[in-house]
Amino acid sequence: MSAQKDLASSRHDLILVTGATGKQGGVTARRLLDTGRSVRVLVRDPESAAAQALAAAGAELAVGDFDRPETLAPALAGVGAAFLVPPAAYGPDGWDVDLEVARGRAFIDAAAAAGVEYIVFTTVASLTEDGQWGAQGKRRVEEALRASGLHWTILRPVRFMENYLMRGFPVDGINDGVHRHLFPADKPIQSIAIEDIAVIAQLAFDDPARFHGEVLELAGDALTMTEAAAAITAATGHQVRYVEASQADAEAMGPEVGVVWRLSREGRGWHADIPVVREIHPGLRTFEAWLAESGAARLKSLLD
Repeated sequence: MSAQKDLASSRHDLILVTGATGKQGGVTARRLLDTGRSVRVLVRDPESAAAQALAAAGAELAVGDFDRPETLAPALAGVGAAFLVPPAAYGPDGWDVDLEVARGRAFIDAAAAAGVEYIVFTTVASLTEDGQWGAQGKRRVEEALRASGLHWTILRPVRFMENYLMRGFPVDGINDGVHRHLFPADKPIQSIAIEDIAVIAQLAFDDPARFHGEVLELAGDALTMTEAAAAITAATGHQVRYVEASQADAEAMGPEVGVVWRLSREGRGWHADIPVVREIHPGLRTFEAWLAESGAARLKSLLD
């Protein structure tokens, strides 16, 4: 890994975390605070419970909105580095790629104008090189970041282990003892704990010279969906079985979902090099480790 000399010893004092009231941003903000870093979080509603919890943990609140670019400059004032999670836009017609790209570019432009030196951008791993299931907009934001003149690291995490906690969606989560998803039951599917994304982001902020210019596909384990269901059963004491969604069910959820169903049966899949990720982060969690640490207790509270 390499970087320009002016980045070699840089550990930026103030880090702005976007998406801080969401999954990745929230865990990353807390990880940085726990390791003694100064953190400012971008929030739309400073009075929300999530924002107030971050403030209580030591984060500085900055009110701003990706859809109001004029609010980004004050939030970025005095910031040396940023964790970027531009809000995705998904509706009945699928992904609004142009809106997602506009949000990402607005932030990158504002960061460059504010003198920010380094951005860690978390995007998404995809099943194909051109990107599937929400990756297209993120890839265009990646291109804008590369062309910005800023120092950068791009993280591409696979499916979250925490997705088993989801409720009310046609696929994923556990309902009445059934985990239903798009993937074949007998093929290993990569996953990662959100906390591990935060750890790797923190490592990048601690050593930007090492990580500048890197695109890291992130996964911590690869189990078949049937193996994962059996692990949940053993860890929680609740019988969980895996059921594959049919092609018709997948296509009824939208054309991109149908494509994911088809590609996963053609042998396409996430391709993070887990041993390489573990070299970067030796404490990288396996699925069983995630269950033992927190996942099983959280799942049990939903399944009891």
